[in-house]
Amino acid sequence: TTDGTFTLTNVGSFGSIMGTPIINQPQVAILAVGAIKKKPVVIESALGDSIAIRHMMFLSMSYDHRVIDGALGSTFLNAVAKELENFDASREV
Repeated sequence: TTDGTFTLTNVGSFGSIMGTPIINQPQVAILAVGAIKKKPVVIESALGDSIAIRHMMFLSMSYDHRVIDGALGSTFLNAVAKELENFDASREV
């Protein structure tokens, strides 16, 4: 990869649920997405907790701390996760 600053890699395409990405120098960050799998999760509600099956995917990001502060990197990763959790294909961009 040349002239890039950020890489998105899909380790899930090989069936892996999670991977630890290594930065492609001189880029500053890389985000790995794992395979989407059905998993049991606890659903909290006012009526109590229940267990349900949900589609889950791990995100893993590595970044150069000389360029990206850990809090900022974590905030970005959380924003990506929220966008994916609320994905709506019919939503206008």
